[in-house]
Amino acid sequence: MSYLIDGNNVMAQRVGWHRDKPGARRRLLEEVARFARAAGVTVEVVFDGAPDEFFPDGSDFMGVRVFYAERGSDADQRIKQLVESSRERRTLKVVTSDRALSDYVRRCGVRVVKSGEFRRRLDAAAAGAQGSDGEARAGVKESELAEWMYYFGVSPDDDEKQPEGDAGAQKRRGKKRSKKRRV
Repeated sequence: MSYLIDGNNVMAQRVGWHRDKPGARRRLLEEVARFARAAGVTVEVVFDGAPDEFFPDGSDFMGVRVFYAERGSDADQRIKQLVESSRERRTLKVVTSDRALSDYVRRCGVRVVKSGEFRRRLDAAAAGAQGSDGEARAGVKESELAEWMYYFGVSPDDDEKQPEGDAGAQKRRGKKRSKKRRV
């Protein structure tokens, strides 16, 4: 499965995107790349306007192909050209909010996803990625603590504030340390 995205339509789903178009393009490309990796799909994005100096027409950004409207044209025309040249129209999805473009690509046998719906998919993919990052950074679960302490030779009654002297070195090597006499 592959996606062909009208980049400006998806960017327009965020308030204020037009204030920093290059920044909005970069953020969208990063989000789309994360989505493509998570979903295991190929993605191409078409933008209106002149090519970005860092992402020229036809370039690859983290697995996402980047295209721009041709001079004197718009992204919709470029998307039509890419759909017409596609060999796998049955597995292609075009992401757009443009009604005329949607009608055209449907007649070509391509499925359409509305930009707002795709934005929600991107947001869900980002939320899922943040959740898995949080779990990875959370550390040892309390239910596993005793097992890890046993593995590293630490007793639950060991003093956590033990200075790192010879006793600390013995502890790291897994040897039992002698208990200090308390006076």
